[in-house]
Amino acid sequence: MTGQRDLLIDSHILIWSLYQSDKLPARYKPILESDDRTWISVATIWEVEIKRVSGKLPLPASIWEQASAVGHRVLVIKPEHAMLAANLPPHHADPFDRMLAAQAIVEGMTILTADDAIRRYEVAVA
Repeated sequence: MTGQRDLLIDSHILIWSLYQSDKLPARYKPILESDDRTWISVATIWEVEIKRVSGKLPLPASIWEQASAVGHRVLVIKPEHAMLAANLPPHHADPFDRMLAAQAIVEGMTILTADDAIRRYEVAVA
């Protein structure tokens, strides 16, 4: 299992991979099918649930069971993640995306995202 990467999946990539594979960027299909470990941040769960419950994002309540069934793990928010997110340069106004950037930096993860603004942080993006 040498060489496995830890990949942090943002909300768009998660939703597209589960429900709208035609929207998933082609470069991510082989990555998601690899032996790399995939993670979903609690921040992503929070963001998606806010939008799902309000009706802005029509997704089934079973999304998290489905994500787990395909092997995604959950990344909790640690104090060091929160502190870094609060102190990152204001490249991105979205607090959820800032948290993903902070988590990836602290944990040495690569982010799977369609959001080009994330690339402005010193973080690996696949």
